[in-house]
Amino acid sequence: MKKSPPVVFIDRATGEKTVESVMGDKALRFAYETLLGRTLWPVLFGSRAVSAFLGRRYDSPKSKKDIASLASIPGCRPEEAEKPLEDYASFNEFFTRRLKPGARPFGDGFASPADGRLAIYPSAAADAPFPLKGAVVNLREVFSPGDPSRVLPERFDVIVVRLAPVDYHRFHFPCDCKVASSPRIVPGRYDSVNPVALLRRPDVYARNERHIAECEAAFGRFWMVEVGAFGVGTIVQTFKPGPVAKGSEKGFFKFGGSTVIVAAEAGALEFDRDIAANSAAGFETRVLCGERIAAAPGAA
Repeated sequence: MKKSPPVVFIDRATGEKTVESVMGDKALRFAYETLLGRTLWPVLFGSRAVSAFLGRRYDSPKSKKDIASLASIPGCRPEEAEKPLEDYASFNEFFTRRLKPGARPFGDGFASPADGRLAIYPSAAADAPFPLKGAVVNLREVFSPGDPSRVLPERFDVIVVRLAPVDYHRFHFPCDCKVASSPRIVPGRYDSVNPVALLRRPDVYARNERHIAECEAAFGRFWMVEVGAFGVGTIVQTFKPGPVAKGSEKGFFKFGGSTVIVAAEAGALEFDRDIAANSAAGFETRVLCGERIAAAPGAA
């Protein structure tokens, strides 16, 4: 099978194209680009067992020795962590670290809910496949699986923020809103969300485990979906249902890269020009949690 090209994104801070440093790149390519790796898919990604095992391993004090390896990868920014590296008792404690006060300020407009590589898919039809090449499962199944009677917009503006292991792994609310209930948890697979994997498994966002929350903002309804992935032992929700303030923490991912998807009714958000242009050209944009990515009526 032909090897996938390097993953290239645009760093918003510099405007430059950047090749992504992928933790475990060789293992990822083995899993998705070799016959043996694809044969092992049901074992690796078909159940929680492997990801849960990794989760337990990285919760162990023995995993503390692995912190330095992650901290040394370009883009990790260990200097932003609220504590010195030596004060973290395990790899997962560092992986799910909080940051120093002010490290992720929330400004005006509609903000990115997480650090990561962001792409937008404007005006995506609810009954059409998720807008990834080769996908067959529609958006309705991503946001409201098993409930065809649920009233959803005909079209969505979809925001996908893909987190890599080097990123800050807590996610936040992008605007002031109200969340009526705890997220719905939909069991599923644990495929990787890296672009190498998405080329082979484009229905990841509809097949993987995910947490789905419907939110009500001044501009209308929007949905937040956290997607589990290979190595993600747990998605933890830390918020309480009810009114929530822009920038307040919603939850975090334990070890592994993963994804936060936000979707609003098409036209409710006016995306910033650079984000829109990069996505139209087929590039993700590296953003930080709290950065403005769009304007929305009534969004503080």
